[in-house]
Amino acid sequence: MKTIIAHDVEEALRKGLPVVALESTIISHGMPYPENLETALAVERVVLDAGATPATIAILDGVIHIGLDKNSLTRFAQSKNVRKVSQRDLAYVLTHGLSGGTTVATTMYLARMQGIQVFATGGIGGVHRGAETSFDISADLQAFASIPITVVSAGAKAILDLPKTLEYLETMGVPVVGFQTDDFPAFYHSKSGLKLTLRCDHPTAVARLMKTQYTLNLSQGILIANPIPTAYEMDARIINQAIQSATKEADEQHIKGSALTPFLLARVKALTGGDSLKSNIALVKHNAKIASEIAIAYQKLNVVSDPIVK
Repeated sequence: MKTIIAHDVEEALRKGLPVVALESTIISHGMPYPENLETALAVERVVLDAGATPATIAILDGVIHIGLDKNSLTRFAQSKNVRKVSQRDLAYVLTHGLSGGTTVATTMYLARMQGIQVFATGGIGGVHRGAETSFDISADLQAFASIPITVVSAGAKAILDLPKTLEYLETMGVPVVGFQTDDFPAFYHSKSGLKLTLRCDHPTAVARLMKTQYTLNLSQGILIANPIPTAYEMDARIINQAIQSATKEADEQHIKGSALTPFLLARVKALTGGDSLKSNIALVKHNAKIASEIAIAYQKLNVVSDPIVK
């Protein structure tokens, strides 16, 4: 299994410096070109400016890449025949020399293999609406139950059934921690009305939680629920109407499986006149910033003893 680790990422890992993993389905399936490339570069810049090293994870021609240079990132963003790669697809894509965008689950797995402790994404996958009959549940949730890595996201994607997603995470013993909030974020909106029982208000508090979780040798990952900045929130009524319309269209067109989320996101973007994409980009950047601060705090925690921060 061939893996190429970018020089800056390899150097940071060797020296024990903070690294933040970034997924690539947001590039291959979440946004059109050139917005996907512009966003990917901007998110990497946020991580660098915060003082950490970004590691965008993707598969190019059957090779795992932990970190992409600008040429590779540009090529990936422009590619048409890129698969959406969840864990079930990983071995197939690698053995057939294909290219793929890594989902949250696959990025968690590949990042953890390299010793990367923190991962920033937009929103995780979860239980789809109507899952009581379709059984459509993202593999991301099972990954959280078995891969000990910390993921910063704006909750789960708003197109999902958020109450059932939280219930599934609770059942699997996954800590869902509100970052400076007691309310589970609703992706495009900072509040879903679903209350959280765990909260951290400072990156150092998250770092201490991480260290304790890993010391206990628990198998679960940690989900840090980081609300979208209020300046970029969408009106709840408008976004919910768009999601309902997009979901109805997907049902009528019998769109299911891995094609469902990209379809819904594209339709929501169209129905909101592009406003949902602007919010999506803003929340990804914000998550990258907070993830970087957490990665830096975790690295410091392993070097010096910090006072307890709640």
